Amino acid sequence: MTVDSIQNGTVIDHIAAGGGMKLYHLLELEKAEVPVAIMMNVTSHRLGRKDIIKIDGEMPLNFDVIGYVDPDATVNVIRNGVLQEKKQMVLPTHLKNVLRCKNPRCISGSEQELPQIFVLTDRIHKEYRCYWCETRAAQL
Repeated sequence: MTVDSIQNGTVIDHIAAGGGMKLYHLLELEKAEVPVAIMMNVTSHRLGRKDIIKIDGEMPLNFDVIGYVDPDATVNVIRNGVLQEKKQMVLPTHLKNVLRCKNPRCISGSEQELPQIFVLTDRIHKEYRCYWCETRAAQL
């Protein structure tokens, strides 16, 4: 399989196998007006298998979403066919409007103007809780 290199855009690399589609949906890449390529189960010396997302063009990305799905992922920014910047993702301490609280009595569900905020409560188990009611977020 051959996927062309990109001249200007972003490559999200070192995504754990299976995480590419999660990222695709959470980043809403289906709405992108630029070409997007997802490669799944690519051979990796470091991970064994990995996913890669190539975005051929400029578009804003939520790095908190990428860090939430896979804190070991890297984001490579390409300009004029040359790597300009390489960002290592981290597990974000807060997520805003990424997840929705599953508690039907949570104020964030009834008060539409309130943002959906989740706070990292356990870094080892990657556990987030609702800022408003402390309900544990569902795992990805």
